[in-house]
Amino acid sequence: MKYYDKLIFEVSREGRTGYSLPENRYPAHEEIPASLRRESKLLLPEASEPDVVRHYTNLSQMNFGVDTGFYPLGSCTMKYNPKINEEVASLPGFSGLHPLVHAGLAKGALKVYQEMNKALAAITGMYAFTFDPCAGAHGELTGLMIMRQYHMNRGDYGRTKVIVPDSAHGTNPASAAVCGLQVVEVKSLPNGRIDVEALKALLDDSIAGIMMTNPNTLGLFETEIETIAKLVHDAGGLLYYDGANMNPLMGVVRPGDMGFDIMHLNLHKTFSTPHGGGGPGSGPVGVAQRLEDCLPDITVSGFHGNFGVILKAYAYILSLGRQNLRKVGEYSVLNANYIKESLKDLYKLPIDGVCKHEFVYDGLINDGGHDDVHGATTLDIAKRLLDYGFHAPTIYFPLLFHQALMIEPTETESKETLDAFIEVMRKIAAEAAQDPAILQGAPHNAPISRPDETAAARNPILKYQDTL
Repeated sequence: MKYYDKLIFEVSREGRTGYSLPENRYPAHEEIPASLRRESKLLLPEASEPDVVRHYTNLSQMNFGVDTGFYPLGSCTMKYNPKINEEVASLPGFSGLHPLVHAGLAKGALKVYQEMNKALAAITGMYAFTFDPCAGAHGELTGLMIMRQYHMNRGDYGRTKVIVPDSAHGTNPASAAVCGLQVVEVKSLPNGRIDVEALKALLDDSIAGIMMTNPNTLGLFETEIETIAKLVHDAGGLLYYDGANMNPLMGVVRPGDMGFDIMHLNLHKTFSTPHGGGGPGSGPVGVAQRLEDCLPDITVSGFHGNFGVILKAYAYILSLGRQNLRKVGEYSVLNANYIKESLKDLYKLPIDGVCKHEFVYDGLINDGGHDDVHGATTLDIAKRLLDYGFHAPTIYFPLLFHQALMIEPTETESKETLDAFIEVMRKIAAEAAQDPAILQGAPHNAPISRPDETAAARNPILKYQDTL
């Protein structure tokens, strides 16, 4: 850590420079007035050009992504992004298009929107889409606003509650709260699926709708979806589909055919545009025909969504075509089940059976009935994976299991990669039994080991500080 502190993170040295500004050639009366000038010296790092180049090059080599290794982050669909998508989005006629250009000069871009609308409608069973939302949570908020508007248009102002399963993504209740809706939780059965009897008890004329992910966050298909849809519709509510887990259903099952009225898609996940690092994202929202009038008639974002991401998703759909789009779903399911079955003798599988694109372990199997094996927790397993060159899965989510490890391999990973991951997971299980201290001290070869994440989130350092 000291090496990185000295040579990568703190490279500033007094008197060093990598660039010299030209002398001031303007007359004194054109200078900034004294009242507007800084009274103290501007504190900036001082470094030579080689220091700066090495600083950023070394930082870039510490990054992990799908271009460098396996990224089994459950619920996130971190699939490989074909480079042809980037080439299409970089075409000058698209990349150089100003957002405020006259519509007559943007016919190609408008054509992309039209064709994507048709493609996504065909894939999902929805009638029409808006492409304004810039990410999944933004799409959720837009979809819930549509839900509220639908009820208000009918004069049904008392529907102020939305039902959310206890296994839902955290953005679901958060989006509902931001939209001004009251969140009502419905419990899951031991098999990981919604308790239909519990749902019946919640339905009344105050329910605006239900938010669901299918398959759910445990990677399990909600087999009672037709019954759920009928119950909610009969009670006057709508069904919202969280498209975060759409990947295993592509070309196989459509949310619209299940009875969903509103949905969003994560183009930056399901449709293979870059995911992670804070963006860019895209969360288009689709609706059934009877809700078309509730689509936003003014944009809910700066312009018409993230056009570059939409372009990449369009290239992805055209590259695969109808038949190969279906294989995305099939192979993602195959890969997930392959890993699940290969490790369930060592890692606790709380709900057995065929999963879809992802699944959840509840830590390592142990015979003591405790939450960990010989002191090795899920966090330790995740940290140890970094030493072996793999990104960790999602951990401690969903909240249904105390030591949750949620794994999603996606369809783009080869059997060789999956086998290597399985081998490492078995090695980690053996280490946990033989010498848990190895896991408890991991990672051993990363530039940062175990930072205080709470302190970092609450007290972030957002600007340069001279600490020398």
